[in-house]
Amino acid sequence: MNNANILFNNVSVVFGKHTAIENINLTISPNTVVTVVGPNGGGKTTLLKVILGLVKPTSGELLINGKDTCSLPPSVIGYVPQIKTLDMSFPALSIELVASGLKNNWVAWLSKDEKKKSLEALEKVGAKHLANRQISKLSGGELQRVFLARSFVRNPEILLLDEPVTGIDFVGENDIHNIIEEYRKESNTTILMVTHDWEAAYHHADKVILINRNLICYESPDHAFSEKNLRMTFSHIGHKHEMIFGVQHHA
Repeated sequence: MNNANILFNNVSVVFGKHTAIENINLTISPNTVVTVVGPNGGGKTTLLKVILGLVKPTSGELLINGKDTCSLPPSVIGYVPQIKTLDMSFPALSIELVASGLKNNWVAWLSKDEKKKSLEALEKVGAKHLANRQISKLSGGELQRVFLARSFVRNPEILLLDEPVTGIDFVGENDIHNIIEEYRKESNTTILMVTHDWEAAYHHADKVILINRNLICYESPDHAFSEKNLRMTFSHIGHKHEMIFGVQHHA
């Protein structure tokens, strides 16, 4: 019996006449940090949505801990969406947003235990002082911290992050990556992070998925970011990747 956290078995997803991902075979072991890299429209977000159970494979199967996603309790997976997809005008406090992760819906009244857990999660991300602030008043970096807290509060076995630092300044970006890495060390959570930042993908992962509809590779960063793999993923690149990372890699 496969004991991997996440198993893609020949998974394809087709929307009408468009194939989003095709014949994905992939095994992601527990307590692994994986970055997902590919061009726009290459299937990165679709891959996450299949894991979340928001998109059903057209063919093939996805198993998490040996089970179909529809049979998993919500607490197994935490999700941090892209900031640009969020409705910043929603009239809610940060602590209410975090608490919604406990029951996967909005909580009209917080119990003492729910408040305690929510404040602890906010403290983990350095945002306890934002607990009673309206989310509409938060900066992009502050909002991303609150959404991280929302995912942490349920102690997920798997954490999915869709471009978690897009639109955040350099200092905030480093803070977010440090928070994620520290959480992984404490919780042994399996983490998948979609990113357009090759530098972040290289430095913050145990393994890298390169995808452009098909799976190009699933390797350690040193092997994934070869000239050959990058050209297969992006069709063309304007400069050699060894100049990006400052070290020589395998071609």
